[in-house]
Amino acid sequence: MARGVGIIGAGPGVAALHLPTLARLSDAFRVVHVADGGSGRGAALAARVGARSSTGAEAIMADPEAEVVAICSPPAQHAAQIIAAVAAGKRAVFCEKPIGTTVAEAEEAVEACRRAGVPLIVGTNHYFDPAWGRAKHHLTASGGPVISISVQLALAPNTRYHQLVTELPVAAGGRGGPDLTRPEVAAGVVRQLLTGLAIHDLPLVRDLVPRFERVVFARALPPLGYAVGFVAGGVPVQLTTVMLPEGADTLWRIAVATASDRLDVSFPPPFVHAGGARVRVRAADGRDTIYAHDPADGYVAEWRALAELLDAGLPVEYDELLDDARYALGLADAAAELIGAAA
Repeated sequence: MARGVGIIGAGPGVAALHLPTLARLSDAFRVVHVADGGSGRGAALAARVGARSSTGAEAIMADPEAEVVAICSPPAQHAAQIIAAVAAGKRAVFCEKPIGTTVAEAEEAVEACRRAGVPLIVGTNHYFDPAWGRAKHHLTASGGPVISISVQLALAPNTRYHQLVTELPVAAGGRGGPDLTRPEVAAGVVRQLLTGLAIHDLPLVRDLVPRFERVVFARALPPLGYAVGFVAGGVPVQLTTVMLPEGADTLWRIAVATASDRLDVSFPPPFVHAGGARVRVRAADGRDTIYAHDPADGYVAEWRALAELLDAGLPVEYDELLDDARYALGLADAAAELIGAAA
């Protein structure tokens, strides 16, 4: 029997990703309630699927048909809403990343789920992408140690990320952009973008190099982006993101170099259903292997994983979720501290 889902949030991620994904999984889930934060968008989205709508999270928490809560609200609200869902007796929680904006928040939210035995899935769709499983298998089977990792993003401007920095001081004539010449502003921008954007791929990085050591360099890139380099397990990792109004086509790629080859995993653009990532391996001897493209994507896989936790009673990897959060937040704090030290 399909379980009722109450969605907190009515932004583009809900409209373009979660509603279509849950429609594909009608055997396991049905959307019964959509709540917005006061924008009024919840009613229109709820009408698409014949669900109820409201403003704020309280009505969903009190809705007995909403057995599963999907938290797609702004990041600052995630931890408190996870805890509220557990207190309301919900059977499971799906939460967009991050689960908290500080390590203390993340720990409190995860521990609440652990104590109550409530399954928790974090929406790390790149980690759930079937292509990443194939890529990780190749890296394991090839036997060559990882010697470097690079994550590159080129995105069109996205209101969601611009809203993250709207409360920061604006440069003169900057037409709304943050004043990145001020170290404290640049530090805030980089921290918020790492916890809101880079966090898509940091679980993949941690999968390969789990021991974060130190940040080597960090800077904000105008008009909105970052360049961060760090070392984990002795391996250099570089994260680069730019958002340009008239930039190149969307690029979202993680490249892993080993002693014997280079593996590229190219993910589809945000907010589209285009199947899984594309995986290519270039060997030192000249061989070029392109893996078959999988029509399944990580959005479906992450919700399927939640269904399996509910149906089969599988153990929840609470420690892994918490370690992912600590890794990302530790990196974000260290990068911000390095930039702020220039003040």
